Amino acid sequence: MQVPLQIVVRNLHHSEALEARVREDAAKLETFHPRIVSCRVTIEESRKHQQQGRLFQVRIDARVPGRELVVDRDHHEDVYVALRDAFHAMTRKLEDAARTARGDVKTHWKAEADTEEKE
Repeated sequence: MQVPLQIVVRNLHHSEALEARVREDAAKLETFHPRIVSCRVTIEESRKHQQQGRLFQVRIDARVPGRELVVDRDHHEDVYVALRDAFHAMTRKLEDAARTARGDVKTHWKAEADTEEKE
């Protein structure tokens, strides 16, 4: 990435394994969109639901030229599963942004037919 990755951990013990997983998953994001300008990952343990156990919230903010992409996944009992789901969702958003930037987005067939009739 062009700008260093920012990792924020709140209400949770900061471990090297967790940080390594975040760095590994964030490095993979560049394969889906080559021009990621910045990425910020926030991991937070929610302390509201004492009866349900530990619940986590993962938020990923990524900037690409012209757009800011945000993914917010919460309420899972395993922090690594919450991370996986959040990075999977960000991957889909980055793929969509790259397709749009390349102009590979298909238009509806009826809209194409209407413009051909008018010409």
